[in-house]
Amino acid sequence: MKESIIILCGGGPAPGMNTVVMSVAKTFLSNGYRVIGLHGGYSGLFNRSPRTEDLDFFKADAYFNRGGSYLEMSRFKPTAEDFEKNFNLPLFQDNNVKLLVTVGGDDTASTANRIAKFLEAKKYPIRNIHVPKTIDNDLPLPNNTPTFGFNSAKDEGAHLARTVYEDARTSGNWLIISAMGRSAGHLALGIGEATHCPMTIIPEMFNKTEITLDKIVNLALSAILKRKILGIGYGTVVVAEGVFHDLNPQEIKNAGVSMTYDEHGHPELGKISKAVLFNDILEKKFKAVGLKVKTRPVEIGYDVRCQDPIAFDLTYCSELAMGVYELFKNGETGCMVFIDSDGKANPLYLHDLQNAEGKIPPRRVAIEG
Repeated sequence: MKESIIILCGGGPAPGMNTVVMSVAKTFLSNGYRVIGLHGGYSGLFNRSPRTEDLDFFKADAYFNRGGSYLEMSRFKPTAEDFEKNFNLPLFQDNNVKLLVTVGGDDTASTANRIAKFLEAKKYPIRNIHVPKTIDNDLPLPNNTPTFGFNSAKDEGAHLARTVYEDARTSGNWLIISAMGRSAGHLALGIGEATHCPMTIIPEMFNKTEITLDKIVNLALSAILKRKILGIGYGTVVVAEGVFHDLNPQEIKNAGVSMTYDEHGHPELGKISKAVLFNDILEKKFKAVGLKVKTRPVEIGYDVRCQDPIAFDLTYCSELAMGVYELFKNGETGCMVFIDSDGKANPLYLHDLQNAEGKIPPRRVAIEG
């Protein structure tokens, strides 16, 4: 039976998902392997009836440069009991699978590490290589290397923010933009820098001091007042959703916001509009100080996750895919693929990135840089 590989995608989408998956498929197909796409992320590995399909050249060639993810994604995270009772080893044995390729962010990477340890402990001859992705750019890759998808998301976010800024200039208003990014401010900062935003607020700028709604509002207010003094009655304020992660839960409740958390302990920020929240609080501040300013809220997040990848990510993701094959050929397993400044693929071992709790800490913006 022909040797094969399985590839799956976990977490949320990012531009370049299809580029990685389909480039991995092209690379392994050209080297004589069968390539099996697994739908449903990790849930397919702990399911006796997984949804799989063979990825051939024509499918790979049709989808490699498209946004979104051809393989259905999932945030499923297996428990210890799932590993012992539900791991679908026959899926690997019956298809002569030699490699599991996982594509995802920090939670997907952590699960990939657990799978690598599980396979090693059980003496199963299946290797695992992870391809790191997130538009948040918060995985701690060496030399400040970006995660794939970040630059494409930033590009689309900047396009949206430029349009929003022109609306502010045309209408004489201020628009309050909230940018996705989880606990880090990379995406918000990138959007703010690219559009000459008068004020960009990210969690890292508070330099480990307590973040409060009042501090956030005062930063926005200072930008508005400075422009008003200069005779400029319009502008934008970009606020990273990461500032929300560090707010005191009681302060959030006092602001009238009820938070829920996902199965990984992350605040489900997508369920509330941070832009609306900040805009409402700003309006109250204006009223308190007697300032007449018209503001409107804008969210940037889900609309940048599935755009077509830009040339940078098309190239980068293709290099990552070829890097997966190089690492596999060299006998690597239980690692992430990392492309250095010379374009060479290197293994980045997941256990080297973990903290004492076994989690991969997020990479924050280096504000001193």
